[in-house]
Amino acid sequence: MVNLRAWFAPERPGDDLIQDPAQRRLVWIELLIVFAVTLGLSGLSSLVSLVDALLQPVALNQQTVAINVPQADLDLLDFIKQLLGVIRLVAWGALGLYLLYRAGTRLHQVGLDGRRKGRDAAAGVGLAAIIGLPGLVFYLVGHAIGISLAVAPSTLDDSWWRPIALTLLAAGNAWAEEVLVVGYLITRMRHLGFRENSSLLFAAVVRGSYHLYQGFGGFIGNLVMGLVFGRVWQRTGRLWPLVIAHTLLDFVAFVGYSLLRGKVSWLP
Repeated sequence: MVNLRAWFAPERPGDDLIQDPAQRRLVWIELLIVFAVTLGLSGLSSLVSLVDALLQPVALNQQTVAINVPQADLDLLDFIKQLLGVIRLVAWGALGLYLLYRAGTRLHQVGLDGRRKGRDAAAGVGLAAIIGLPGLVFYLVGHAIGISLAVAPSTLDDSWWRPIALTLLAAGNAWAEEVLVVGYLITRMRHLGFRENSSLLFAAVVRGSYHLYQGFGGFIGNLVMGLVFGRVWQRTGRLWPLVIAHTLLDFVAFVGYSLLRGKVSWLP
């Protein structure tokens, strides 16, 4: 029988708690710097974008926001700039892993080793299926009731490299977000002595914050996704399934939208 109480309120021993006050201050400073240059800054920018959208004379669901947009007029230069964006996302995740490694945490401790490739892949596909359809329904409902903007996952031109760029961007987004907001942030909060539920909620709020540019629906949907993904990681210790699931979700959104744009009536 599944122990629901253990699932919803897991506790961990404090063997990795940092006791030294000076070291604890350094961890706080590290967290501020990392998120000031990565997803935390994106969250503040998204908040400003939402305020700007709310001040417009039209309702949120009558406005459109694009995620992957052209970066240059010349086709080849646009492709190069998209690839540079992918490199930035990979570097963000790598920064979080490097700092954890310097703190004594190894890849297997956050679930990024290669010992369970088959099971991690299967779990990732299953998690994507669980989140994907309800997420799409919630987005459509949120847009219909006016709490979300119409989100255009891609406005890239129909170039030969578009599927390549969108696939790499999907993987880059997944890598950066899951490593930083789950593996790195929750681990560091454990080091500071936060309880698991508090860490989970905080990480989910951070995830939701940098989706505020999509409207309140984007915040709520990603908050729920963060709670599910974070709890799965806390219970399994495997980060690869989250990265795989997120990659699949973004791939379907980015590439699928590009193929369906203007061809179906139900897509905002």
